[in-house]
Amino acid sequence: MAVKKSGILSLILAVLISVQAFADDEWKPDSLDRRRAIPNNSNPPERLMPLHKLKPLENDEGVIRRVRLPDGVKAVSLTFDMCELDTVTTGCDMEVINFLRERGIPATLFMGGKWIRTHSRRVKQIMTEGGIFEIGNHNWSHGNCALLSDEGLKAQVLWTQAEYELLREEAGVTDIPEVPELFRLPYGRNSEKSLKTLAELGMRVIQWDVAAEAGDNSDARRAKRSAVKVAGMTRPGSILLFHANSVPKGTVNLLRELVNILEAQGYEFVKTSELLGMGEAETVREGYFSRPKDNYILDKKFGIDGTGRKSRFTGK
Repeated sequence: MAVKKSGILSLILAVLISVQAFADDEWKPDSLDRRRAIPNNSNPPERLMPLHKLKPLENDEGVIRRVRLPDGVKAVSLTFDMCELDTVTTGCDMEVINFLRERGIPATLFMGGKWIRTHSRRVKQIMTEGGIFEIGNHNWSHGNCALLSDEGLKAQVLWTQAEYELLREEAGVTDIPEVPELFRLPYGRNSEKSLKTLAELGMRVIQWDVAAEAGDNSDARRAKRSAVKVAGMTRPGSILLFHANSVPKGTVNLLRELVNILEAQGYEFVKTSELLGMGEAETVREGYFSRPKDNYILDKKFGIDGTGRKSRFTGK
């Protein structure tokens, strides 16, 4: 009888290992994660307005760049933009996602609505890992908030909320917010009017104080040098900017090196929403990368209003 019980237990263990291996395989990068692998679709989303709408913010707090923490608290937030223009599809960097997932490192992913639709398979997987990842809004097709009309900006935000909502329903996930509550400015650009509109839509605007990536980090030696530099710019309460849409390349190499350095320095990684609850937000009235107005050069580079289009985005 003992032998039979042992055999049954071995069989159960083998089945569990097999199921886990299959589940892990589902997260491995594949050909559809590459840039431009999925045909572009510039049509509006199936649902134009989210069923759940956020309450307007009581006041427009501006653009949050970092959080001032109590003395002795060493926490930072790793954030990743995942986006694409109206005119092209980008990738989904599953090496970045899997590194964070396997290490159990909380992170905030700012997703564009059109990107969410392009990579709906991956987004639904990510939604099941709510303990690690939180999802923020990054406009529908990376519309520049300083250039969009008020009508266009509202459509960019609400289309993204609606697309997230649809996938949340399809994934059958209930332990994550009904819609994103945090917003990341495409190009880091805004205007005073856009801040008012975003506050009316209930969105807290999250910038960064450390732009971590600086070109291609595919080379391991270059990634190590970059990580040392980024660690030197990081302070308790920092919000770090990365990308996980395969633009630029080699982000995972930089991320591995940086995480090791910051962990050795005693830093804790938390989602942005958690960081906001740990101290006082430091804000500015106009977003930028590393210094004021350093992002103005991007205004004319990606179409008339940042979406890659030659005609204005109106949401109609």
